[in-house]
Amino acid sequence: MGIFRSYGLRLQRKRWRIRAIRKRRELKRIVNRTGQIRSDDLLLFCTQRNEGIRLPYFLDYYRKMGIGHFFFVDNDSDDGSLDYLADQPDVSVWSTKASYKRARFGVDWLNWLQLKYAHGHWALTVDPDEFLVYPFCDTRPLRALTDWLDASSIKSFSAMLLDMYPKGRLDEQPYRSGENPIDIACWFDSGNYTISRNHKFGNLWIQGGPRSRVFFADEPAKAPALNKVPLVKWDRRYTYVSSTHMLLPRGLNLVYDEWGGEKASGVLLHAKFLDTFGEKAAEELSRSQHYAGSVEYKAYAERLKHDPQLWCKWSERYINWRQLEILGLMSKGNWA
Repeated sequence: MGIFRSYGLRLQRKRWRIRAIRKRRELKRIVNRTGQIRSDDLLLFCTQRNEGIRLPYFLDYYRKMGIGHFFFVDNDSDDGSLDYLADQPDVSVWSTKASYKRARFGVDWLNWLQLKYAHGHWALTVDPDEFLVYPFCDTRPLRALTDWLDASSIKSFSAMLLDMYPKGRLDEQPYRSGENPIDIACWFDSGNYTISRNHKFGNLWIQGGPRSRVFFADEPAKAPALNKVPLVKWDRRYTYVSSTHMLLPRGLNLVYDEWGGEKASGVLLHAKFLDTFGEKAAEELSRSQHYAGSVEYKAYAERLKHDPQLWCKWSERYINWRQLEILGLMSKGNWA
């Protein structure tokens, strides 16, 4: 990388950090339990709006994985989820009525909380419909992975977003609070993915899967990005740039081996497509708070008129992480 581009990225990182500090004024503290955080706790950061039906299982899943403390930013929910989060003993929660879009789709808010509270901790940043799967997750807690990453001097861990969906109509089987959504949305595309390199930030750019196949069949280049770096050994100098797709400093995005080997990676099981999807998509389209003029939600609304079924004859039923490794969607690298 040239010296001028490197200097430009340092300036950009500084601007994002300053912006996050300013955006802290939009956050109202509801409950702050950060005083109970231990020096070695694993932290989780999340923004949410009206995700009350998902939160019980989400919290249970990550507590069992080993998360020690949760940070939530609630963006003006009216479904009772803010009160529910405030009652959880291991959750600190802030609320805001400010624009999600003008906070760079929530990134500014979380960058501020990570700057203030996550320094020196492993921080996992996910949405309420994302469930991390990593090598040996069926037998080893997340702490085992972060200990290995520390011992290997690795500061970031990537996970491809894998869209999960049911067989049949999306609204055929109702989801109930506390259930594992993957019991319903248990199918995925095992192929149909494109990968390119973002030369400016150094990360891989992945697109494809059912959203590209069904909602963006005519314009696959507009399909959502599936590359994420959700787990980072946080430093107050760091900043997310675009969701968890990429960070600065740029080196945190180099989560693949350029010399022919494999680096360890995971998968985020993305349980967006439940019976709640239609109502949620309509709400988000009306709010117009998402990327590129909510082009993604416009595509959802248009296709939902025709009752799309995401399942096809090439769909694969989810079994476990080993299956995903065999299919090349994640890797244990040299972690044995």
